[in-house]
Amino acid sequence: MKHAKTPLASVSGLRKHVGFWLRFVSNHVSHAFARKLLASGVTVAEWVVMREMFDEEETSPGVLAQRMGMTRGGVSKLVDRLVGKGLASRQERSDDRRFQIITLTAAGRRLVPQLAALADQNDAEFFHSLSAREREALVATMKKLAQAHGLEKLPTE
Repeated sequence: MKHAKTPLASVSGLRKHVGFWLRFVSNHVSHAFARKLLASGVTVAEWVVMREMFDEEETSPGVLAQRMGMTRGGVSKLVDRLVGKGLASRQERSDDRRFQIITLTAAGRRLVPQLAALADQNDAEFFHSLSAREREALVATMKKLAQAHGLEKLPTE
């Protein structure tokens, strides 16, 4: 079967799409951050969980899942990895074994500010060519799009 030729003018170019540029930059920012995290032994997804846990003494996988827009199972797998690395701990409640309390260990608490500094450094490296006003406008635009589309799941990849 022969395909009819489509006039080239009717097919938009890949680089004409805003989504292309968003993903292009996002992938490079994320990849650079993942490389910075390598020495810490923590993945980007684990960092996101640790940062979400940092502001509270204790939480539960269910609460984290709701805040992060992930499934409880997905969060539990990440917490399992953090527990295995000695960065988080998990306790079952004595009155309800289905309910778990998770906390960052002392090592996890010490690591979060170091990883946050790496995240700040990564942002500074990628967005240094933008003025403060341009960075604020970019963030405001991204927040507006996230709100308009009801985006709540935190990026972990």
